[in-house]
Amino acid sequence: MKGVILAGGLATRLRPLTLVTNKHLLPVYNKPMIYYPILAMAKAGIADVMITSSPDHSEDIEKLLKSGEEFGLKLIYAIQENPKGGISDAIMLASEFARRENILVILGDNIFNFDLNSAREKFEKLDKGAMVFGVRMPTDTGQYGVIELDQDGKVVSIEEKPEHPKSDIAQTGIYMYDSSVFFRIKRLSPSTRGELEVSDLNNLYLKDGTLKCEIIDWWIDAGTSYDELLRANNLVAEKVRKGELG
Repeated sequence: MKGVILAGGLATRLRPLTLVTNKHLLPVYNKPMIYYPILAMAKAGIADVMITSSPDHSEDIEKLLKSGEEFGLKLIYAIQENPKGGISDAIMLASEFARRENILVILGDNIFNFDLNSAREKFEKLDKGAMVFGVRMPTDTGQYGVIELDQDGKVVSIEEKPEHPKSDIAQTGIYMYDSSVFFRIKRLSPSTRGELEVSDLNNLYLKDGTLKCEIIDWWIDAGTSYDELLRANNLVAEKVRKGELG
């Protein structure tokens, strides 16, 4: 399995903080934001990772992370020319890099401490499919993709930012895909936002009955607003002081 970290976008909601730097380089307590998904990749046993970014600050990301040797990884970089292309558009950049292997995709502003290694091992045993990762969020679920499960834990539906959420499970920015993902992305059409939506991609797997879901303990989308960035800093600081996070 290979890894893909998505660190593009314009981050307009975090301006002026992001006028001169990529949001994924902003600090979350004692590390740059992008360190968290990188460390999650290493912990999951992924050796080769592609980092996608927009043209504006790609050199800054490479200057910080270099070859990845510090993390025990081999890093390569790709530029998403259209920063408004969407998550699926950015994943498509890894088609040659993946070389028919499964991929683990993590959004670069996602902060969590869930060990993905066991989920990776479980996924690698499957012949095909995709796996999404959800977190229970009693409030504000509707601002994310929402995953609905049946009593047996099978995925019933995924809706992007629904007005009336069908469950309290928010879709995180962590995904595992088989090698058919790039063929599936080519079948997508832009949404009303003009993006190739990741929920549309996941729904293609859902229609095939090959979409799995894992529930993780905690997660923060640190790049969505000032409040979430502040919450990420405070929560990570608390967990580091308690020895719950390195």
